[in-house]
Amino acid sequence: MKLHADKPTHLNVFTGYGADFVSVNEQRRSGSLVVSPTSVDPWRPASFAELTEADFEALLAFQPEVVLLGTGSRLQFPHPRLSRALMQAQVGVDAMDISAMCRTFNILVAEDRRVIAAVLFE
Repeated sequence: MKLHADKPTHLNVFTGYGADFVSVNEQRRSGSLVVSPTSVDPWRPASFAELTEADFEALLAFQPEVVLLGTGSRLQFPHPRLSRALMQAQVGVDAMDISAMCRTFNILVAEDRRVIAAVLFE
């Protein structure tokens, strides 16, 4: 699906998504990613099943106020112990499917929020 929205030209936004990819600023990306308003970086876990506490702790380096966890085409919730470091740092964590993650990220970027999207595919 392609997303259309007015976007700030200097910030990352999701412009499309599919079963095994997302498009960030019209560039198709696959594999696990961390997308912030200003960067796109690889992320270690190859799947939801591989998530560890260290994967969530690594997200603190982005200094987010909100982490959107995209879990593929279906919604999956990580065990609370995995995201404990984020919760202790008072960072909101929201798990959602890829389509909801893309839309929510774009809205929060437009509101100038410190958001990151941690993207996983099945």
